[in-house]
Amino acid sequence: MRLHRNLCFSVIDGLTLIFNEGQYADKVIQQLLKRDKRWGSRDRAFVAETTYDIVRWKRLYAEIAEVKEPFDRDNLWRMFAVWATLKGIKLPDWKYFENTPTRKIKGRFDELSKIRKFKESIPDWIDAIGEKELGADVWSKEIEALNEQADVILRVNTLKTTKEKLQAELFDLDIETEFLADYPYALKLKERANVFSTEAFKNGLFEVQDASSQLVADLLDVKPGMRVVDTCAGAGGKTLHIASLMENKGQIIAMDIYANKLHELKRRAKRNSAHNIETRAIDSTKVIKKLYDKADRVLIDAPCSGLGVLRRNPDAKWKLEESFLDRIRQTQQDILQQYSRMVKPGGKLVYATCSVLPSENQQQVEKFLTSESGKDFIFVKDDKVLSHKSGYDGFYMALLEKKA
Repeated sequence: MRLHRNLCFSVIDGLTLIFNEGQYADKVIQQLLKRDKRWGSRDRAFVAETTYDIVRWKRLYAEIAEVKEPFDRDNLWRMFAVWATLKGIKLPDWKYFENTPTRKIKGRFDELSKIRKFKESIPDWIDAIGEKELGADVWSKEIEALNEQADVILRVNTLKTTKEKLQAELFDLDIETEFLADYPYALKLKERANVFSTEAFKNGLFEVQDASSQLVADLLDVKPGMRVVDTCAGAGGKTLHIASLMENKGQIIAMDIYANKLHELKRRAKRNSAHNIETRAIDSTKVIKKLYDKADRVLIDAPCSGLGVLRRNPDAKWKLEESFLDRIRQTQQDILQQYSRMVKPGGKLVYATCSVLPSENQQQVEKFLTSESGKDFIFVKDDKVLSHKSGYDGFYMALLEKKA
């Protein structure tokens, strides 16, 4: 592979914004990809993947390059040189790469790969909490899996098409996909492609949604004609899945504390032809109280550490703080206590997170079931999805039923 100056400069500019200005990697990369209309798909892939790679391995590369934050541009070029050397890419004779100690880089890499927090490039506190909650063996396998690049998984919108028809339509565009056993609505891309530019996407035939995330709506066991509340709907990936399972019949109330996310959900619902979704911003407790004992199904896709989705959000591990984790556990329990009251007798509740930590997952459910609000609920089943076993995002989901 030959390195091109303008592409490398874009990567360095992106890393400056992500590491030094705290911007989100996905937003920065979106901006970078609009820089030069002449870039082909390979150029764009190089910028996106290289930036994500260096973000993912920041701690390891910084340690090998012997640089510390905040990184100046020279530091970032040194980290870039480490990335290229470890990828086996020949460094051009640019001034940024003068005196790059190639052999030393490989030696340092071998040495640091014996220590998990460097090998997997994670902060000490995340490494400690992962080991404490999952055990050293499981945590080592899980964090290794969470450092792999995520596959692109589509969820077919069954309101508009079938999996077979969608597969054929994408095949005509040279986008090859495969079915996944045990994931009835999923198509996995064999190679990465910009699916958002396709007519199939613009016409609402599919959404991009990880396979693990697709299990949540299924667990909720919705039926056409029900009243369903999605309490932390966000931009509505799971809401839209629920709408397709309900065949547009019945009512879905999608709620969130962020009104701007619900605007995005409305836009997506229109594209998906999902007509049974009503959005409600949670601007006071009144909004919740109005629905006490009224819902057949309630989904709580709770805010969490996001440790299960590090493959697609590698910068999250550098932004997360231990104090946030303590606060979010309290929030999760508060939400469970309040929002569970919307379930009517005989109805069902699903509590889900995209975390792999038991303290955010089964321990929250256990705590809820022994509380005053939880005494009316029966635990039905749960699913602890670990990335190193499934090959997809780390997730947790529990199904509870309210006594009739």
